[in-house]
Amino acid sequence: MSLVVLVAAFVQGSVGVGFGLIVAPVIGLLAPQWLPVTVLILMLPLNAYVCWREHPELDRGGATWVTAGRVIGAFGGVWIITRISAHDLSLLIGVATILAALATIYAPAFTPGRKAFMTAGLITGVTETATGIGGPPLALVYQYHPGPALRSTIALCFAVGEVISLGLLSASGRVTAHLALQAITLIPAMVVGVMASRFARHRLDDRVMRSCVLGFALISGVLILIQTLFSGSM
Repeated sequence: MSLVVLVAAFVQGSVGVGFGLIVAPVIGLLAPQWLPVTVLILMLPLNAYVCWREHPELDRGGATWVTAGRVIGAFGGVWIITRISAHDLSLLIGVATILAALATIYAPAFTPGRKAFMTAGLITGVTETATGIGGPPLALVYQYHPGPALRSTIALCFAVGEVISLGLLSASGRVTAHLALQAITLIPAMVVGVMASRFARHRLDDRVMRSCVLGFALISGVLILIQTLFSGSM
């Protein structure tokens, strides 16, 4: 798990997205009871650092509208996970992972406006709070922005949203000391990964990295669906 977190933090720090798409499916396969709390706790310091590192390129206007939608979506995510079983949550994670990857691959180019930013924030709020996966909607609206603007803005939106999501999940009883401890044990791996990204973010081919992340997400999502459906039939 530490190796997966290290790789995911490296990808997120280099490209701007990918942590949830890489980590959440693996946790869904190995320890689904950790979701989404462990992923959200790990992503908070990760995104705070990335935002600080590249804050001069921050798109403040877009971040404001994304965050507005993100706040509303977080309530929807909490509503979902407090009303479905662990089996159904695993199905949701598998489906969300596959759909998010496919949407990122096939979405056409466009110039985002206020409505697009708010919609992306809304969807991110629901999916990240419920499953730990929230990057694809933001990647879609920022996919044609310069790398530093994409990384800093998405990181800020994530960090603010994660505080909100964790607060709501804590109020609903989903954040426990055990889950927090599991996340803390993985923080050293996350730190190594994101620090390594400092030396790679200007050298890596974003298209290759993006393709690897999406391919991994698709395979992981399919494996989660197979595992969940098989276990449900036993």
